[in-house]
Amino acid sequence: MKITIRKRTLGTIPLLEVVPRKQRNDLLPLIIYYHGWQSSKELNLTQARYLAHQGFRVLLPDAVNHGERKQPISKIPSLTFWQSIHSNLFEFGFIIDYFRKIGFVNDVIGIGGTSMGGITTCALLTHHPEIKAAACLMGSPKLLAYQERIVEHAKRLNRYLPQDYDELLNWIPNYDLSLHPETLQGRPLFLWHGKQDQIVPYQHAADFAEEQKELSNIYFTDEDEVHLVKTSTMREVTTFFVNELM
Repeated sequence: MKITIRKRTLGTIPLLEVVPRKQRNDLLPLIIYYHGWQSSKELNLTQARYLAHQGFRVLLPDAVNHGERKQPISKIPSLTFWQSIHSNLFEFGFIIDYFRKIGFVNDVIGIGGTSMGGITTCALLTHHPEIKAAACLMGSPKLLAYQERIVEHAKRLNRYLPQDYDELLNWIPNYDLSLHPETLQGRPLFLWHGKQDQIVPYQHAADFAEEQKELSNIYFTDEDEVHLVKTSTMREVTTFFVNELM
């Protein structure tokens, strides 16, 4: 199956649309796949191609401050990081709305992402019941715990933090999937994490899976890996979406 990669700009959002060539104008299951911190949409092309070969329309947006939207990282700890995720949350509905209007998506919608993109994925699940399945790789469903980890690290390094830091980020608890597991509503969630990950704590995903172990819709898998996704894992993600959305 031949694949077409179309470059689009929706408002100020640059994205790549990866789709089977012969079905590029057909109604297809849609997956939005988010990249990681200081990465770009192009680095998810391998995953997108795997999914497109199975009949999905895959969208790879550049987050704010990344890729074609690259900006200098703020000296204030995590400002650029959280701003990027927050913007992903703002822009998700805008992207879906556009593809609905041109007739390319109905009610079969999936999302996924790596690292920062995995955090985005878990956050979106708390407020978007239209998402039917999701995959979080090397991300965290525990946004508040991750915020606290950043604060502890900044304090150890004697970095400046605004005195109203928590208030400035007061949206985070509302989008923390571990604090609102009921919002999953039985939807399938694939979680993958490397046990040796030094960037996003492995324990966040492992603990969440254990806390929700009575739910049959959470598929947690791990490996003795660092902060890196291999092609074998990408194939697992592809199989997951085929099983859940096709």
